[in-house]
Formats: sequence, C-alpha cells, structure tokens
Amino acid sequence: MDHVVYVDKKARELEKLTAGTKTMIVRGAAGRKLPHGRVHPGDRLFFIENDGKGQVRADAVVSNAFHSEKLSEEQSADLLTTNQSKLNLTPEQFKRWAGKRYIVLIEVQKVNAHEPFNIDRSEYGSMDDWLPVGDIERVKR
Repeated sequence: MDHVVYVDKKARELEKLTAGTKTMIVRGAAGRKLPHGRVHPGDRLFFIENDGKGQVRADAVVSNAFHSEKLSEEQSADLLTTNQSKLNLTPEQFKRWAGKRYIVLIEVQKVNAHEPFNIDRSEYGSMDDWLPVGDIERVKR
C-alpha cells in the first residue's frame, strides 16, 4: 500500500528524514483516524511538505508501525518522550501530539529524495495529512 504523507515544513521534517536525523513519524488523534490500523511494514510513504506546493519530494519504506490502544495524556506524552531520538520533534510538535488518545508511530527506512512530482487529490475531499492511495502511479500527474 502506498500512502501520501504531509510533513511539517516549518519543523524541517523532510530535511530531517532525508538526512537520517529523523527515522520515525507520528500521527495522533482523539479517535482512531488515519493512519491508525492502516499502515504496515513494507508500505511506501510519499512525502509532501505542507507548503502549498503539493509536490511529492521523497519516499520511504515503513519498517515498523505501532498503533496504540486508548492512552491517557500522560501515557501519550511518555510514548513520545521514549521515542524522541527517532522522532526528533520540535517543542511545538511535541505539544501538538502529546496528550492524543491514539498514537501511531511509523518507523521508516530507505528514505529517498527525488525529483518532485504532483499528485491528483480530487478523490480526497478532506484536507487530511495522510492519504492512503493504494498505488502512487494511480494519482501521479
């Protein structure tokens, strides 16, 4: 399964991923929303910075995925603290994700920067930061 994933430009997430100083990404919510339960080892992630350009600039392979059960605020923050060496979160990002009831931690490998390309988002009405696209060739423009 291929996924299009938006990363935080202000926090330089894409730069950290391609440099290898960040090897894990996080998603969290009050409920079980994407990608909870939908991302698995071997899946491919295609990264777009949230800068309005909408261009895929790099990809990676999922090496491990952890999908939490319902967490307390403290458990959620502890999970992020334990994995901070891989997550490399800014204080603002930590504040954003800590306290979420459901956390997904996605470890990546084989991060590969490449020529940017656009995708067709017309099937995806909401402005989610995680799009399960099936096969990237289907949405590549």
